[in-house]
Amino acid sequence: MNIGFIPAKTARLEPNREALIDVHSGRRVSFGELDQNTCRLANALVDQLGLSKGDRVAVLSKNSIEYMEIYYACARVGLIAQPINWRLGLDEMVRILDDGSPSVVISSDDYCEQIEKLKDKIDVPHWLNFGDGGDGSYEALLKSSTATEPLASADIGGDDPVLILYTGGTTGQSKGALHSHHSLYMGMINQTVAERVVPSDIYMLTGQMFHIPVALGMNYHAHGCPMVLINFDARLALETIERERVSAFLGITTMLNWMMADAKFDEFDLSSLRNIQYGGGPMPSTVVAAALASFPCTIIQGYGQTEGMTMSFLSQEDHTKALDGDHPERLDSCGREGFVTEMRLADPDGNLVPRDGKTPGEILVRSEANMLGYWQRPDLTRETIRDGWMWTGDIAVWDEAGYIFIVDRAKDMIISGGENIFCTQVEAAIHKHPGVLESAVFGIPDDQWGEAVKAVVVMKPGYSATEREIIDVAAGHLASYQKPKSVDFVDSLPKAPTGKILKRELRTPYWEAARTNV
Repeated sequence: MNIGFIPAKTARLEPNREALIDVHSGRRVSFGELDQNTCRLANALVDQLGLSKGDRVAVLSKNSIEYMEIYYACARVGLIAQPINWRLGLDEMVRILDDGSPSVVISSDDYCEQIEKLKDKIDVPHWLNFGDGGDGSYEALLKSSTATEPLASADIGGDDPVLILYTGGTTGQSKGALHSHHSLYMGMINQTVAERVVPSDIYMLTGQMFHIPVALGMNYHAHGCPMVLINFDARLALETIERERVSAFLGITTMLNWMMADAKFDEFDLSSLRNIQYGGGPMPSTVVAAALASFPCTIIQGYGQTEGMTMSFLSQEDHTKALDGDHPERLDSCGREGFVTEMRLADPDGNLVPRDGKTPGEILVRSEANMLGYWQRPDLTRETIRDGWMWTGDIAVWDEAGYIFIVDRAKDMIISGGENIFCTQVEAAIHKHPGVLESAVFGIPDDQWGEAVKAVVVMKPGYSATEREIIDVAAGHLASYQKPKSVDFVDSLPKAPTGKILKRELRTPYWEAARTNV
């Protein structure tokens, strides 16, 4: 399987079928046009810029049609795409570019200023830019190239590396997860079965293309489905679903909350929706009930990581049964292992923990969708992948039926007075307050107990609460030592590209202050 050939099949069968709809630019391209531009760019990168198999191509852009052209072109001829998170600061961009050592950087006209600064800090042979406000170099390269099938494509695929995706960095510095054609393809099979993809679907890509959600969009392309590109905004998403007759999309809990909170939500025609997948953590049961009541479709949860795509799923039926009283506790789980995935829970020595719903262990994953390893980090690869099993760093318990309940990241667990406190349990209790939109719980220094439970809360529009109200609500569902000792209210929480909350950004100032005061 060569991922670069994904647009080619539909281009042969239905060349005029729409492939990409860019909501922000208003552009629409067919599978025939997409495949032609894929070949043009692939030929240009090899024949005109002199790139060869294994060379890296960095991309700095928001979601766009050109982004997909770059992904498919690189894959077609054995190059490795290296997408850059546009939210990063200049120093971190430099670090990632230095890590990947790309032969070319391709950027949109939104980032001309950043590109000029990057040119002063890192040596890259070629710089290309696209967009109406750019220098026209990307467009000129395409125009000067041929749309014939690249010669190099015949020998590409399988375990050849195709994509370096940098982790969200929720617990530290981001790392480059290296995926092959085969690992992405197997991840797509996992998604096809879980999402029940059909050729008539129209997929809306709400996540950023510099991270793993882009592979979910590629999967819909592989089925001949159009992909609608947006940079998420709640009102825009609702308008787009109605106008483009979107049938499926991936969103995090916050996205769904903001969409349902839109003052004109009930005025939109969302009848085209077939299925919504959410990720980034379990969805509170109150939000699940609201989502199923508000959106005219099924919903599923996918648990995954940059290193392994989506690994387990809480199915459509699991959600509806839970709300009907059949194992309601499963809404707090991330479901069971996916179609191409094996999952285990083990203690630090690798021994399996019992399926008793109470003994915690680290989640291990064996799957052909797992990454090849970390780019240029064999030490971290050996630490993470052992005997074919990937150690995720997520701590969970599981029940007799194999449903997995994540209790925390291994590095996020709070130890207060000798007691282990799992942040996710405290967050779930806080969400019993009807006005809570998001929460983040973490440990801060405490002279008496070692660590104290701290909560940071975002309220829904139109709601307010006091610190005491939040603590009291949480205390009603927790042991005394688990309840928050203090609560801060903020307008938003810092997030990684995956939508996961960056607790380290909230936690670090407290620990740095404690060290300073020693």
